Amino acid sequence: MRRDYELGFILNPEVNEEQTRAIVERIEQIVRNYDGQVVRVNQWGRRRLAYPIQRYRDGNYVFIDMILAPETVLELDRTLKVSEEVLRHLIKRRDSKAVQKEREEREAQAAAAAQAQEPVATGPEPETQAEVQVPADAQFIAPTSEPETEELVTEGEEEPIVLSPEEIEYVPPAIEEDSSEA
Repeated sequence: MRRDYELGFILNPEVNEEQTRAIVERIEQIVRNYDGQVVRVNQWGRRRLAYPIQRYRDGNYVFIDMILAPETVLELDRTLKVSEEVLRHLIKRRDSKAVQKEREEREAQAAAAAQAQEPVATGPEPETQAEVQVPADAQFIAPTSEPETEELVTEGEEEPIVLSPEEIEYVPPAIEEDSSEA
């Protein structure tokens, strides 16, 4: 029976990105060898430790969510204990309710993304360049005296904000940071 687990470990701060990637790949290989599945790898990067561990004040934090058999936990634990780069590690079972909620959210996001990628059929393709025939006796009407406006649309709002030219004059310019300050 496979279960959801979370592995969190702290690496020595002197470990570079390549070594970190090698450790994560080694863990993923162990999980695959035991018919498990890595769901997500979350690398927090270098963070301050709450207390010194082996005289280190900082550590590289990595969290891995995975689905695996309980026998695999023993192999992962053994591998992480013998690794000199790993300062601390913890493997724990994840709450089934929280895991189910995450899966539902992921499925909903995937469905929304798939729906957004579907082409919208609105009818025949519009012509890219169309010639307009203007009759010789056509009269052009001058625009009305209403002031021109610009529309600003901000995220999350339904209606655009309409500013008149007088209001636009009162908008302060963007703040430019001086690069001479060092």
